[in-house]
Amino acid sequence: MPDREMIRQTLVELLEAETGQKHESLADGNKLREELGLDSVDVVSIVMQIERHFRIRLAHQELEKLVHVGELIDLIQSKLTAGEAPEASAA
Repeated sequence: MPDREMIRQTLVELLEAETGQKHESLADGNKLREELGLDSVDVVSIVMQIERHFRIRLAHQELEKLVHVGELIDLIQSKLTAGEAPEASAA
């Protein structure tokens, strides 16, 4: 299972691919929308990429509550720890 820094690095790569902007690092306190300059289309696209990359599902209700990068990493970690995969949730 990826550790916190591996998840963070994956997020950096996904953000750079989506926005075309360099992100040297993502601090836990960075605000997802305001500080990273993400609009709603960017967010949807990145969420889809996160789900595909990590093979998890992120519910709309969970995503609505997220403000900071650290909260997103915590959510991804909790999904990975729980072992929630698309196949398991479909049963």
